[in-house]
Amino acid sequence: KGMTPPQRILFPLEEICMDWQQRQRPGAGLRNLGSTCYINVVLQCLTYTPPLANYLLSREHSRLCCHQGFCMMCTMEVHVRKVLRSSTSVIWPRGVIRDLKFIGEEFEPDMAGDAFEFLRCALKAMQKACLSGSSNLDISSQTTTIVHQIFGGFLKSRVTCLRCQAVSDSYKAFLHVLLDIKEASSLTAALEKFVTPKQLDGKNCFKCRKCEKKITISKRITVHHVPKVFTMCLERAADHTGKKISTLVEYPEYLDLRPYMSDTAGEPVLYSLYAVVVHSGDTCLDGHFFCYTKANGLWYKMDDESVNNCDIHAVLKQQAYLLFYAR
Repeated sequence: KGMTPPQRILFPLEEICMDWQQRQRPGAGLRNLGSTCYINVVLQCLTYTPPLANYLLSREHSRLCCHQGFCMMCTMEVHVRKVLRSSTSVIWPRGVIRDLKFIGEEFEPDMAGDAFEFLRCALKAMQKACLSGSSNLDISSQTTTIVHQIFGGFLKSRVTCLRCQAVSDSYKAFLHVLLDIKEASSLTAALEKFVTPKQLDGKNCFKCRKCEKKITISKRITVHHVPKVFTMCLERAADHTGKKISTLVEYPEYLDLRPYMSDTAGEPVLYSLYAVVVHSGDTCLDGHFFCYTKANGLWYKMDDESVNNCDIHAVLKQQAYLLFYAR
């Protein structure tokens, strides 16, 4: 409601399978090629995202791909197949590292990087690959790729004039949500803060169409259309200096998104945790990344080359940076 429907569906939603199409044992660990732990954790979390892995293992993209040069989807196909089908316990993610500059100009194999920034750029590169060969697409149609059908949702921004009470709604597609945890001890508290109306005045004033002048407004953002996979980053950078917020933010194994939606009435919208990225270190500018992922109903700690099984209690005690929940 209130959103422009797509003129063309690039990947049908009903073709997405949220369960593994084949039973998956944990695959290979990933060699750290210097300072590439931030890349390894994102690759592992994407590899153990069942609807994405199912699609990549089918090789549907590469069979039809007409992209000249670097293609992130083809690169991910090769990588995921290698990790899940290889008989070796460790692989070198050479394909991704070789073409790192095409994923993001700021990334260098021998320089430390940020896991959220790499995830953001990787999803963007995958989306670009899915749109290759499709020209003159309207904005709504561009959000029907396999990438958006899995990770994508829509946020609703409602602006209310505090003088005349006029309301204006706008919508924006998202692939991940960044959450402020400065005063939040739990994920639900951070989500509550995310959807709490903010009063904007002074320089942040909006011009009310009805009042025809800049006026103090209230702005509220809610999740309008939920994704199949809900990805969140707990913003641990306190400021631009790299100072880190080391607060332990509690997060549940099962999450109901209904309270944070535009329409809070109705059945619960339940998600299950399947991957967690952890940053260890005193500041955001150094340290190490490792992750926990779920394969075949069991949890594993994945720390570069090492892949070891663990239980859910260990997973839920971490200083999480990225959280992946599946519908």
